[in-house]
Amino acid sequence: MLRWTVIFLIVAIVAAIFGFGGIAAGAASIAKILFFIFLVLFIVSLIMGRSASRSDL
Repeated sequence: MLRWTVIFLIVAIVAAIFGFGGIAAGAASIAKILFFIFLVLFIVSLIMGRSASRSDL
């Protein structure tokens, strides 16, 4: 998922350089959404991994 975030960010930067405002804004908003989804999933996996390791003790 982080890969898709980076891809959409690069698309937004390239589109902004060439002056395609609508495409750049759309790709940037998709990149933001994917980044926050990735961040939430990362935090959840950290919490679940920490609780699983404590239950093994």
